[in-house]
Amino acid sequence: MSRLVVVSNRVADPSQPQSGGLAVAVGDALQNGNGIWFGWNGEIQEGAEKSGVTLERSGGVTLATQPLSQREYDTYYLGYANRALWPVFHYRLDLAEFDTAALDGYRSVNQRFAKSIAALVDDDDLIWIHDYHLIPLAAELRKLGVENRIGFFLHIPFPPPEIVSAVPDHVWLFDTLHAYDVVGFQTEQDASNFKRYVEQTADSAGPVTHPFRNGTRKMTAHTFPIGIDVDSFVEMANTKKASDRIRRLTRGDVRNHIIGVERLDYSKGLPDRFRSFRRFLEKYPDQRKKTVLMQIAPPTRGELAAYAEIRTELEQLSGAINGAFGDFDWTPVRYIHRSVPRDTLAALFRGSKVGLVTPLRDGMNLVAKEYVAAQDADDPGVLILSRFAGAAADLEEALIVNPYDADEVAKAMHLAVTMEADERIDRHKRLLARVRGRDISSWQTAFLAELRGDATAKP
Repeated sequence: MSRLVVVSNRVADPSQPQSGGLAVAVGDALQNGNGIWFGWNGEIQEGAEKSGVTLERSGGVTLATQPLSQREYDTYYLGYANRALWPVFHYRLDLAEFDTAALDGYRSVNQRFAKSIAALVDDDDLIWIHDYHLIPLAAELRKLGVENRIGFFLHIPFPPPEIVSAVPDHVWLFDTLHAYDVVGFQTEQDASNFKRYVEQTADSAGPVTHPFRNGTRKMTAHTFPIGIDVDSFVEMANTKKASDRIRRLTRGDVRNHIIGVERLDYSKGLPDRFRSFRRFLEKYPDQRKKTVLMQIAPPTRGELAAYAEIRTELEQLSGAINGAFGDFDWTPVRYIHRSVPRDTLAALFRGSKVGLVTPLRDGMNLVAKEYVAAQDADDPGVLILSRFAGAAADLEEALIVNPYDADEVAKAMHLAVTMEADERIDRHKRLLARVRGRDISSWQTAFLAELRGDATAKP
């Protein structure tokens, strides 16, 4: 019987509660069979380049992990994946850093991972590779003679060809995608950008550096919007523990809780969000002392200068707003710079009248879907959603905004906190139907059916 072999930069124990979208989605897919999850174990060790694979059983899943050396961490992970590819894929060429040593490290780690995976897989296993850290991995596996069906899913946006072409060696990098049998994207825009890139480079690239575009292998690219485990999140938001937390949150005179939950990343638009909330307080003084913005922003990639700068900026902005508008019995901004358990988030979502999800660019954004799932159907909150989040392509009943326009976002906040119950209920009913219609199960089923070559698969 064929197994599912999942490969991602990091591996998480699927038997433990997860917070990241990839960990939740992949863990569930693996639990359905005798699968393997391969990736970095999060450790940095001297001599890691020569280390073997550590195998550990967790439920029905085999966790196969390897450490990185300090050099690999600095080049593959920080240098190329997060200083070059992450900003480019989020349309931020101004923040991208390109370095030959970083690219060499990226190639080297993908080659090392490929050798380890090739030794683990059986001939009939399905291999499902995830995200921008591992774009060339299938090409490296093909060089080693691996002929299994291999799929790739990009969790982040794919930008237009005009942006992609700024990446040095972009022809090499994106030609490697043709080593896959199936390449999946979050939105139609992402898939369209990729197809336009392929068309524009087909004639200008010259001799291709990999043989996969010349007809020896057929690669298909489709859209597979990722979702959430709706019932699980609904259950978390409806426990007695959640009810107790909601009562604590909503006690006092504050009637309107606005919540935002994102990693501390420049793609999430957090400084713009704080400035929009300040504009809301300026334009609608009657909402002062009635409204609080709670922003939860766990730290991430603290070694990179851009992330340290955004943390400083947020602390300054929240302090300035609280200093200008706050009173002894009211703090307008509650800024939390640490991780919060998912069951706590579910309660906070349910107790908040507004979910504020305003990234400057995002692949999908599962927080938006989790906020919808957590709501009380009889008295739901209102979702405000950036038009630049992948979720906006589907969640049409949200208040869709331009996150760069502080006045527009402020106006949406006012509309959300004053919206009548009938309209809130109608919007939520439609949103929840959309979230259920494209949940985590349908995402897994559609992608894996396509990867198996099931003619009935519907991406």
